[in-house]
Amino acid sequence: MTRRGRVELRRIEDRTSRQVRFSKRRSGLFKKAFELSLLCDAEVALLVFSPAGKLYEYASSSIKGIYDRYQSFAGAGTNLNEGDASSNNDGDPSNIQSSLRAITSWSLQNNADESDASKLEKLEKLLTQALRNTKSKKMLAQQSGGASTSGSGENSNGPRGQEEERA
Repeated sequence: MTRRGRVELRRIEDRTSRQVRFSKRRSGLFKKAFELSLLCDAEVALLVFSPAGKLYEYASSSIKGIYDRYQSFAGAGTNLNEGDASSNNDGDPSNIQSSLRAITSWSLQNNADESDASKLEKLEKLLTQALRNTKSKKMLAQQSGGASTSGSGENSNGPRGQEEERA
């Protein structure tokens, strides 16, 4: 049995071949999302827009529910996958240094032993955001350091959407 070689990652020029590859890769991606959800009891939402602009989606539960959960986790306007370790923009809420300044400011203005629940909740949010930002920067640094992942598969729990016509 021969193993398949690695696919060279570059744009496929032939339109028909590109559409076939998109369809197969999309199916594999949806299968992986379904398997992750089923095997690991994870909440998964996946959105894919085709080159023609069609939407394909998969959600282990409600996409809106998962998105709302993401928004509350990440905070409105915060993108955990963006940012540069050398960036020093104090206006950026995902900036580690601005998070630390906010924590320092809170601790100078408040005494944790004498604070009510709402003040402690604010501190908890600040600390959680700072930890999340630190973990995000660490993951980005590790990824740029050479760690990478890949995966493919076959058809599975299909997306809500129609197969694109081959032209």
